[in-house]
Amino acid sequence: MANRSKLLRSAELPAVVLFNRVVAPLIAVVTLFVTTHLYWGRFDEQWLLLATIAFLISSQAFAELNLLRLSDRRRLGVDIRKLIIAWGIVVGILLFLGYATKMSAVFSRRVLLTWMLVAPIAVLLTQLLFRAMMRRTKLGISGRSAVIVGAGELGDELAARINDQGLMPVRLSGFFDDRNIFRLPPTTRSRLTGTLDDLPQYVRENRINNIYITLPMVAQPRTMKLLDELRDTTASIYFVPDIGRFNMVQTHVDEIGDMPVIAVSETPFTGSNALIKRTFDIVVASILLIMLSPVLLAIAWGVRRSSPGPIIFRQRRYGLDGDEFWVYKFRTMSVCEDGPVVAQAKRHDPRLTRFGAFLRKTSLDELPQLLNVLQGRMSIVGPRPHAVAHNELYRKLIKGYMLRHKVRPGITGWAQVHGLRGETETVDKMAARVKYDIEYIRNWSIFMDMRILWRSVALIYHDQAAH
Repeated sequence: MANRSKLLRSAELPAVVLFNRVVAPLIAVVTLFVTTHLYWGRFDEQWLLLATIAFLISSQAFAELNLLRLSDRRRLGVDIRKLIIAWGIVVGILLFLGYATKMSAVFSRRVLLTWMLVAPIAVLLTQLLFRAMMRRTKLGISGRSAVIVGAGELGDELAARINDQGLMPVRLSGFFDDRNIFRLPPTTRSRLTGTLDDLPQYVRENRINNIYITLPMVAQPRTMKLLDELRDTTASIYFVPDIGRFNMVQTHVDEIGDMPVIAVSETPFTGSNALIKRTFDIVVASILLIMLSPVLLAIAWGVRRSSPGPIIFRQRRYGLDGDEFWVYKFRTMSVCEDGPVVAQAKRHDPRLTRFGAFLRKTSLDELPQLLNVLQGRMSIVGPRPHAVAHNELYRKLIKGYMLRHKVRPGITGWAQVHGLRGETETVDKMAARVKYDIEYIRNWSIFMDMRILWRSVALIYHDQAAH
């Protein structure tokens, strides 16, 4: 169901994109401008720099919000909560950047505090104004009439999407299907208007504007026959492909020349997303390496003193597109395994040194992977890389396992903040980890990366799964 939702969401309405990406961030910047003039009396270069950064971050943080939902007023509270969380992420990033660059001292704390409190209120009021304007505009519009061909699960979901999308003036008239009524979802069964043979006459007599075909791919002969019969109508016809059977990742419609193609397995990091992700990785990794350099030296000394062997442990892992790379970690064991068979670390593992057990418990052994991030072989956030031996085992046992390699592996990930850390002694545990990894790839946003990073820091203090 989530896969189909992703595809149906891909064609966002221009008004929603404009508000989320431009209007809402611009309101936040205008609020900063007004606040600065009220308290500071001028808008200097440093404030312009802050406004530019705030606009860019807000444009990403607000991108996933449905701020213009009109159809369900009960969702207003949910949307407000999401807006507050998104703004909290924006503020958190700005504070972190200010601290890391030592720029926070040049800004007035009174101006910043006022702006951070007033900006989300201004965005919310603008949102409510937009909603009121759109609702008033729709009062005199009857909407385009539509029918759905195919009353199965996909047609049911499309109907829900049409009803939920308040800015789409579409009035759904009913469903048409040839299948046994008892094989259809209860929600569409009661709204069945007729069979496929009844559709052409119904479209002509009721002046239907839009026809959405949600029949499965195996129904191609019926679909072609139906298209021939609808040629003498003026209705717009849309085909909603039944590709929910595939394990889809980052679905979207693209073109090669003038030929439409549908991506069913794609990385989220293309175009501007790739630039945003890589910039985030480089900035965070660089700042952490500089801030933690004394800690890194202390850990290196501790590893050297704990047992004979190298300070840095290297092991081959699979990375982006399944390419092998060497992952770096502080050595925590008395052995350095990297072969066709690699035993996972267990609780009270006799191979662990006393100092190594502490490093694993606190995840400090992972810090050298910041170098992997700067090399471009890993990300701060992403699916955890597994030893090559484990990959070769689990790719044969878990369907869709290799989809996790559509992105760079991460130091921390969506699976880890859901408790799937440490040993995966059963196939079911690894399958659960893979499920979260693929969910991360499907739903990635910079906002999601910030959530994972924050939750990962909190886990260090009370995670019982690490060993």
